[in-house]
Amino acid sequence: MHQLLAVTSALVALCCLGSVDSSAYDKIVTHSRIRARSEGPNVCAMQQVLGTQKKYFSTCRNWYKRSICGKKATAVYECCPGYMKLEGMKGCPAVAPIDHVYGTLGLVKATTTQQYADISKLREEIEGQGSFTLFAPSNEAWDLLDPSVRSALVSNVNIELYNALHYHMVNRRLLTKGMKDGMTVNSMYHDLGLHINHYSNGVVTVNCARIIHGNQVATNGVVHVIDRVISAVGSTIKDVLDVDEDLSSFNAAALASGMMDKLDQPGQFTLFAPTNAAFDKLNAGYLERIMGNKDVIAALVNYHLLKTVQCSEAITAGSVYETVEGSSIEIGCDGDSLTVNGIKMVLKKDIVTTNGVIHLIDQVLIPDSAKEVMELMGDTQSVFTDMVSELGLAAAMRPQTEYTLLAPVNGAFTNEVMSTDQNLLRYILENHILKLKVTLSELYNGQLLETLAGQFLRVFIYRTAVCIENACMLRGGKEGSNGAVHLMNSLIQPAKKTMYELLIADGRFKMFLSLMETADLTDLLKQEGSYTMFAPTDEAFADLSREDLALLRSDLNVLRTILLYHFSNGIFINGGLEGGVTNLLKTLQGNNLQVKSVNNSIHVNSVEVPASDLMATNGVVHIVKNLLYPGDLPVGRQELMVILQKVIRYIKIKYVPGFTYTEIPLTSYKRTITTTHYIETVPDVTKVTRVIEKEPTVTTVGDEGDPSILTRIIEIGDPRVNKVTRVIDGGEFDADGKRITGGARHTTVNEPHIIEGPDFSKITTIHSNPGLIQEESERITKLIKAGGKGAAIRRPPVPDVTKVTRFIEKEPTVTTVGDEGDPSILTRIIEIGDPRVNKVTRVIDGGEFDADGKRITGPDFSKITTIHSNPGLIQEESERITKLIKAGGKGAAIRRPPVPDVTKVTRFIEKEPTVTTVGDEGDPSILTRIIEIGDPRVNKVTRVIDGGEFDADGKSITGGARHTTVNEPHIIEGPDFSKITTIHSNPGLIQEESERITKLIKAGGKGAAIRRPPAGMRRARLVRRHHKPRQ
Repeated sequence: MHQLLAVTSALVALCCLGSVDSSAYDKIVTHSRIRARSEGPNVCAMQQVLGTQKKYFSTCRNWYKRSICGKKATAVYECCPGYMKLEGMKGCPAVAPIDHVYGTLGLVKATTTQQYADISKLREEIEGQGSFTLFAPSNEAWDLLDPSVRSALVSNVNIELYNALHYHMVNRRLLTKGMKDGMTVNSMYHDLGLHINHYSNGVVTVNCARIIHGNQVATNGVVHVIDRVISAVGSTIKDVLDVDEDLSSFNAAALASGMMDKLDQPGQFTLFAPTNAAFDKLNAGYLERIMGNKDVIAALVNYHLLKTVQCSEAITAGSVYETVEGSSIEIGCDGDSLTVNGIKMVLKKDIVTTNGVIHLIDQVLIPDSAKEVMELMGDTQSVFTDMVSELGLAAAMRPQTEYTLLAPVNGAFTNEVMSTDQNLLRYILENHILKLKVTLSELYNGQLLETLAGQFLRVFIYRTAVCIENACMLRGGKEGSNGAVHLMNSLIQPAKKTMYELLIADGRFKMFLSLMETADLTDLLKQEGSYTMFAPTDEAFADLSREDLALLRSDLNVLRTILLYHFSNGIFINGGLEGGVTNLLKTLQGNNLQVKSVNNSIHVNSVEVPASDLMATNGVVHIVKNLLYPGDLPVGRQELMVILQKVIRYIKIKYVPGFTYTEIPLTSYKRTITTTHYIETVPDVTKVTRVIEKEPTVTTVGDEGDPSILTRIIEIGDPRVNKVTRVIDGGEFDADGKRITGGARHTTVNEPHIIEGPDFSKITTIHSNPGLIQEESERITKLIKAGGKGAAIRRPPVPDVTKVTRFIEKEPTVTTVGDEGDPSILTRIIEIGDPRVNKVTRVIDGGEFDADGKRITGPDFSKITTIHSNPGLIQEESERITKLIKAGGKGAAIRRPPVPDVTKVTRFIEKEPTVTTVGDEGDPSILTRIIEIGDPRVNKVTRVIDGGEFDADGKSITGGARHTTVNEPHIIEGPDFSKITTIHSNPGLIQEESERITKLIKAGGKGAAIRRPPAGMRRARLVRRHHKPRQ
């Protein structure tokens, strides 16, 4: 008796212990007891699938649906685990007697397992001392075992059968509350693992065998009855794929995707593995096409892989699970069969591995991410799909091209749309195809999306909707391998007119437009912006007399208050309004509009909107037939009250004597637009040189249309840098067809012609950016066309321009400096960031004509250029200047234009310089400005050469020259050096340069005595100072 009490107390203690921190299995058993409380104590309600022996502690969902896996289930009532019936008493009032594990097998009716334990010498072990957990297969489970396997076990009971039973055992007590999902425990057979999963629906599995009767406590352990015989597991998912020849196709795909290593690692996976026959069902060429794209093949493989273990016995109803690919699939059941996305496709289930379970399926699962965009189209967009094909737009949607379809549903293609001209319909559809892949998560309010037709569509984001122009998206958008599909509720109509243009074209808003003009608000309808406007038709003003309108126009503040109440900032279309609720839109006047969308129609302040969503480039127009007025805004004048009552009848306007409206300044909504005009001066000749070490490849290409146009292309090896020389042959001819000299070259000299415009015979362009070639070409063309008829005779010669450039990698800063004395002189200085390197462009105007406009022959000084970033170039420059001076002839001063007397050379640095002006003691008219910058290698020197030219009567010849003594006329004959510019990165060269220029001036050519100034007149000279200037 005392022994029985002790055993009973132990059982109660264990049961109580099990109720603490109960598991999903324990909870569902508790719920089953509650459902069966009318049957007596300790009775559990279960569901049995009709026609089978399967029983389940049912979930609430299955209980009320009275079905499991889509099959009808009936309720059955049994004693809860650990209890038993007593004859003549209701329910299960008695606690089941407790025994050792071997004896407990008989209590739970696992008699076959008990028998096998007896014949395999296991009985002695499970009757003795210890703490064991035995997962005992039911009698039905042994019957389901393959006969050949069962026969092999029974024929070798001392080894095979004994080992098999040992694999069902754990060397410690393990209750269901201690069985955590995904845990592995060591069995008593060589410590091979038992893989346990505990599901939220109360199902507990061991190697995918379901516990059908759990927690039957024994004196030396616990017994759990399972629904199948389990076998040892030692392979990973990868191992199974490697050895199963029927899975070779999927194995190849997994290898190509780089996922095979993942399938060999520890984890909790469920793989729905398609057989080779399943791959044979795919469209021809599909697998070959995606095998070259690692991302797509990885998406395909991962779509078959779940992140959790889903044994077939744990699935009692359809549930959605996330795949490793990222999207979800629905796993359900239909009787004994598993379904995937509602389709029965599982050929073999529950192949248990150390890192999950495999189910073989007869179809390949293809995710959206492994499909092309056109393959994502569904039945609801079939009309759009057919139209795209019929109108020849499918060619723009190749597999390698990324794009996005804004696919209207079939209902959007009305008879009116389908009867549209084919060209117009094609244009409409092109505006539903975006040039880039744009997913839903990438859209934002105000975004502009470019279509295949070249239009830009606006995106509007609302609380419960995403809209593009007038159309809003429906649920069901998809993302494919090369793009995305968004379902649209209607055809998209891109805006083409402003709100003002829409109202003018409609013709029903003459009075509203007139009042807007009176209030000086018309610009609001025209300017850029995003507005929502409720526009009243002329019908809204029908009851107003001419006197009423005159009174309304007389007070601009009142008129603006009323009109601006019809405008709201932001674009709100019907589809973007949350249905069934009041949306408050703040107006430009300040008060709110109450807008409600019901049954696809809009009401504003309880006034019906007969037409909505007229899209404009600066907003959207909704048409109303009533004038709108804020209900909470009183009126302070009796005569205004009378007018408003004539046109506003849907609300009662308050009258407050003396009330005045707040003045609304025009600046609160009018926008100021500042326009900046950029004028670019293009020199006649530009020569840019990129110096590299590699020998270039030179190709001369002729223009098929005009053989006189030659293009020299110099490839340097770097595809981003080319030197292109465009030679436009031409020149100028007189009336007899004779060439006028100017250095131009011609391919056909027998066909005289006149080029009306500047001489472009030496145009050279180098573009490190090939995209600039077109721009340069267009600019040159415009310059050529700018000349008029006979311009070659009428115009003076165009100054030659030589542009020398030192290129560095840094982006330069360009400054154009004009001479105040002579605006025809321009200097472009490009500062590159290195204070020792500059780009200097000199423009030297020249050319000489007599009274009849004919050219006077003589040396050409129009291209004198010096740049000395390399001191070695100075000697060459000196010799060229000497030759130019010696080339002058008698009377040159008469033939040449006036010589400006200032040449300015500028060196730009970042440091602040020290400036000193030093006078010549012998001649105060000679000044030298020395700018010290702190770096002994860099100075800024400005030379002022005073002088000028006078005629025979001693009068000054105009030309911007400055003179220190105007009473002593003289003539300086020689070449024009008024813009000679030198820059020396080596200060030591400055003295040498100064002395050489002085000698050149003194060494005038033939007739120098006549050309030199009269006796007694000082001649300008250069003074050089090298010592530190006095402050």
